[in-house]
Amino acid sequence: MRLDTILENEARAEIEQIRAEGRARAQEIIRAAQERAQAQVESQKRTLDGQLQAGLVRARSGANLEVSAARLSASDTGLQRAFDLAAEQLRGVTSAPEYREILSRLISEVRSTLGTVEAIEVNPREAAIAREVAPDLEVRENPAIEGGVRGITRGGKSGVTNTLLGRLARVRESIAPQVARMLAE
Repeated sequence: MRLDTILENEARAEIEQIRAEGRARAQEIIRAAQERAQAQVESQKRTLDGQLQAGLVRARSGANLEVSAARLSASDTGLQRAFDLAAEQLRGVTSAPEYREILSRLISEVRSTLGTVEAIEVNPREAAIAREVAPDLEVRENPAIEGGVRGITRGGKSGVTNTLLGRLARVRESIAPQVARMLAE
């Protein structure tokens, strides 16, 4: 064999070996890149799944909060309506025949609290009844007094208001939980 053929064959063999090594190295690089890409895809997927779960939890919490707020609002509205209805009923009591006895008791309580009462103030619509049940007192008409009486001591230095609506306002906070429970049932 000639030297140039031998050298050519050796060069071809060397080139082929370099190509084979290059192909092997390229496949190794491709495999490593694919593994890194797969790991990155899985990492992104886990991150997105975590974000999705967190978003679902926030959405559920938000929905639960909205439901609770709606229930609370409905409860508050119902509670307000119940007390408004009670106040309306108490306003209506002033025209009932029994109101004479109720006003008499309210006046007696004012007398017990103040001791000496010089005058009482009542709503103009209730003045005639007040004069009948407390003939010994000066009866003054006061449109601000509704469903009750305001007693005034001698000299007008102090007074006590005793009305049905005032009593409702004083007990509202203590009975509100019971009323709310009854409305919920």
